[in-house]
Amino acid sequence: MKIGNILLLSIAILSLLAPAAYGQEEGESDLAKKTQNPVSDLISLPFQNNTNFGIGPHDRTQNVLNIQPVIPFSLSEKWNIITRTIVPYIYQPDITKNSGGELGIGDINTTLFLSPASPGKIIWGAGPIFSFPTTTNEKLGTEKWCIGPSAVALTIHGPWVAGVLINNVWSFAGRSDRANVNQMLIQYFINYNLKKGWYLSSAPIITANWKADGDDTWLVPFGGGVGKVFKIGKQPMNASVQAFYNAIHPDDAPYPNWTLRLQLQFLFPK
Repeated sequence: MKIGNILLLSIAILSLLAPAAYGQEEGESDLAKKTQNPVSDLISLPFQNNTNFGIGPHDRTQNVLNIQPVIPFSLSEKWNIITRTIVPYIYQPDITKNSGGELGIGDINTTLFLSPASPGKIIWGAGPIFSFPTTTNEKLGTEKWCIGPSAVALTIHGPWVAGVLINNVWSFAGRSDRANVNQMLIQYFINYNLKKGWYLSSAPIITANWKADGDDTWLVPFGGGVGKVFKIGKQPMNASVQAFYNAIHPDDAPYPNWTLRLQLQFLFPK
């Protein structure tokens, strides 16, 4: 399926789901805080584009567009299930040359967070994460079935929203000639909300490959940016831009020097 068809289908499905449970308008500040809460009761469809610069000896550029539908379900008056799926559409350059590369879908992953419907000062969610070998080209994914635990915790205090998301996946099936997977992801996020839907944000993604040797284990970026909640007609949207420098990265693997992240998110509030 072409990327344009995926985008249109995703928007159509969420637009059909939203009217049954969502309809009232919210203030821009409250809506901004909901977009910063990974386990809020908000249907949303983010398109997050990560452009990674300076990969390999020829300083090639990789691009990863993550289509990330988030759909909450009410289990009872006390509990919600929040589903978060990431469909990556990847351009992977041939780092041994000045040109050429592969384009296609990578490994899709889905997380199911069980979260209290009425949380206290600490908002949390926990559940399994699954990674599926859906890649359209062997260079774009692991070709392994993976599973593991995932958890998120955050707090909202005045204009501040801060928290951390962590998961770890292990491979349990897939092509025997591909490397086994044991990888952790940590994303801390700090947001300061300003007036009229504007906010400052820092949400770098730290990864650890436990199968790598010593100094090649960690990828640690630092950075941040700015975002705004706004409307196009009656449709609430959230847009942001962030930049990250990879201060710590594997010595023997071709990783980018820095990353530019652009995100546009369709919102379907209550």
